[in-house]
Amino acid sequence: MRKIKYKKGRKLQHITLEYTGSQKELETEMQLFVYNDADVIEYEKFTVLALNTCIDYTKNNWLNIHGLNDINLIKTIGAHFKLDDFLLADILNTTKRTKLEEQRDILFFNIKSLLPSEYSDNISVEQISFILKDGILISFQEKRSDFFTHIRERLRTHAGIVRTKKVDYLLYLLLDAVMENFYITIEDEEDKIEELINLTKKGADPVILEKIENHRDNFNFLKRSIIPLRDSLYYLKTIKDDDTYNGIEKETFSFFIRLHQKSLELLEQIDSDMSSLESASNFYFSEQSRKMNEIMKTLTIISAIFIPLTFIVGVYGMNFEYMPELKARNGYFIVMGGMVLLVVALIIYFKKRRWF
Repeated sequence: MRKIKYKKGRKLQHITLEYTGSQKELETEMQLFVYNDADVIEYEKFTVLALNTCIDYTKNNWLNIHGLNDINLIKTIGAHFKLDDFLLADILNTTKRTKLEEQRDILFFNIKSLLPSEYSDNISVEQISFILKDGILISFQEKRSDFFTHIRERLRTHAGIVRTKKVDYLLYLLLDAVMENFYITIEDEEDKIEELINLTKKGADPVILEKIENHRDNFNFLKRSIIPLRDSLYYLKTIKDDDTYNGIEKETFSFFIRLHQKSLELLEQIDSDMSSLESASNFYFSEQSRKMNEIMKTLTIISAIFIPLTFIVGVYGMNFEYMPELKARNGYFIVMGGMVLLVVALIIYFKKRRWF
């Protein structure tokens, strides 16, 4: 699982084709769906040799690529679909932030998919890229995952309207599936925050503060991931009346507007959760201060009890020759009894004042 920050790594030139992600041992595989309202054909273990024979531009085509290690295969895909090298470089460079780029007859979308790590408080990050051209959608994933399983089933079973629409609607479904992962991640963070708030009520363990700071970093990372997504979706809304690009049909733009609204909802939810996290942090410090005050109050009470006793002991510890009490037969017992009575009186007084 990758940590919740982009790898700094060494800087690459804009057209340097090198995979910078962590899934370097995975074999690159391809899958192709060719579909329309009437039927669907699915090609597993698809190869570049079948690009010319299997892709049917009279229908809709979805080419899904798992694994980005095979640079030569990625180059071949780019050459076949006439993709610029800098687009391929952005696909392979996983340190890039979310972006949307419109280029002639191509729409390029790069997005981060985030999911909670199963055994830690970190967030797992995967970059997913999309190339939308007339009649074909190409998706690039770093590894096999189940993000799009339900969409494949909808294609196979003709559920919903996906097979009656063009590939721009399929792009909407895929982006929507990725954005659902944000909701899953935020919900997981909210559950952990609730646990932290309950822990702060039981004690002021320094580990709790460390966990609070970790989750604050998680939310900041989520926010940094969603803000460029929000901006990209807003830009996608604005090209509705753009004559230079018509890869998205007019009626499909309403679906992308929904995605933009979702991104706004996600940011609002994160702001709300960060306020809750701030409350947990404040509660932790308040509990810590309360415990410190209790300790100081206890020590003060003990000091207040022993101050007069120390005074009495100091008086009778003076080395004067003529001190009448020193010659009394029961002087020791009288002084000790008086000291005990004084302690009891002070305790009763403090109790009535509710100082403890």
